[in-house]
Amino acid sequence: MDADGYLRVRVTAGAKKETIEATERGFRISVREKAEENRANTRVRELIADELGVPLVRVRIVSGHHAPSKMITIFRGNSKS
Repeated sequence: MDADGYLRVRVTAGAKKETIEATERGFRISVREKAEENRANTRVRELIADELGVPLVRVRIVSGHHAPSKMITIFRGNSKS
């Protein structure tokens, strides 16, 4: 995560093999799901949540919803909503 609390992710959708690789700038992720109907983004959130050990609801894509490069934030605080 960068100093502002954002995680940079580079995504390849429609891959034959699903992978997640940590890089010095964030993660490089390949998902089987195609970039249709938010399927790839949902799978990316699931993989990041599993990798970091946080609930899925705390993983949010804040930019790059329709692009391979994404900025993600992880909400770690206790919320009462």
